[in-house]
Amino acid sequence: MYELLKNKTLAHITLGCKVNMYDTEAMVEILVNHGCSIVDFDDKADIYLINTCTVTNFGDKKSRQILRKAHRINPDAVIVACGCYSQVEPEKIAAIEGVSIILGTQDRIRIAEFISQYLEGRKQADFVSSISNQREFEALTVDNMGDKTRAYLKIQEGCDRFCTYCIIPFARGPVRSRAPESVIAEAIRLSENGFKEIVLTGIHVASYGKDIKNTNLCDILKRIHEIDNIRRIRFSSIEPNVVTDEFLETISSLPKICDHFHLSLQSGCDNTLKAMNRHYTANGYLEAVNKLRKIMPDAGITTDVIVGFPGEGDEDFLESLAFVKKAQLSRIHVFPYSAKTGTKATSLPNQIPPRIKEARAKTMSEAGEYLANEFAKKYIGKSLEVLFERNIGDNLYEGHSTNYITVRQYSPQSLENEVIILNPDRCKSGILYGN
Repeated sequence: MYELLKNKTLAHITLGCKVNMYDTEAMVEILVNHGCSIVDFDDKADIYLINTCTVTNFGDKKSRQILRKAHRINPDAVIVACGCYSQVEPEKIAAIEGVSIILGTQDRIRIAEFISQYLEGRKQADFVSSISNQREFEALTVDNMGDKTRAYLKIQEGCDRFCTYCIIPFARGPVRSRAPESVIAEAIRLSENGFKEIVLTGIHVASYGKDIKNTNLCDILKRIHEIDNIRRIRFSSIEPNVVTDEFLETISSLPKICDHFHLSLQSGCDNTLKAMNRHYTANGYLEAVNKLRKIMPDAGITTDVIVGFPGEGDEDFLESLAFVKKAQLSRIHVFPYSAKTGTKATSLPNQIPPRIKEARAKTMSEAGEYLANEFAKKYIGKSLEVLFERNIGDNLYEGHSTNYITVRQYSPQSLENEVIILNPDRCKSGILYGN
């Protein structure tokens, strides 16, 4: 059956989050192992793989645009739509001209089989299955991450938080944890392939182990830490509730854990957090920040903040703004609230006009830029360990410190995937530069 895949050209694109990136890499590896060769997405390809996003209605729109673009480039191509938008709106995907295969957030391990079947019969096929009762972690694996120096390692799938603005529990299903032995086996393969930094990722990483016996996030951290060639371990995102005594004791005893935490906030106002159905308060968040900084004084704390959530008054916004300054966060990703069809927040009263959301986003972003610059400036003249990731042009290499400050350094020799200790001598817009 798979003979039909040999010598086929494959173009792929990923919309959305780091988990989607991982899933795409896993499917691409499967297809390459069956004889496909990768080409640029703007080139004419035999197969197009589009991993869709549905976090916002804009994500839906962008997914549709990319699918139509693939069909315009090659009307005869096999076009595979997979991922979250395909999972929740398969009938809308099916109506897009040229889409050959519709695949949701399950059974992606069978991607080669599905494409082969299509090549034999040339008939549109919908392989989306219900995700709500899924209890098994799909055994996708990744040995490489393209040309990246930082490897994402997916340890968990699904979410049971049901925040009022979020569609993801309906797109990804309930919490499923990856078997510890599978996690360790992939971490070893990635280390053997030269990756020095591992980022543990998932839809809700803090839930790891909730559905399986005798393991949790702390246990898996200890085991990954034992792998010789791994220099750094990060998390893609955690919530304040994960910062327990056990967690603090674990990370303080494992020197490979980076002093950087993407600690999910969304709002610094308790009224808004309650409306969002977040499971913590602003004070609880600040306590988690302070506990992390007590054991890792240089820790970078990055976060996401939504502004203009339904019902967020001027005082609520100012409270959130004051909170991020008080917490001295090192980087803030700001998102104006975007209504997502199918979520509770769309029916909440007091929806905020776009002009107000945009103004609040600008103000919050400016505060974030100031905080990022102030955080980075503290490390001018200090020794930082930097993993360099890429040449951004003219022999200027860019990487990140352990606490996730962007650092740049000129070098006539390649610094890609090199860990170097340097002393930055200047800071510009939150970016440090070596001498």
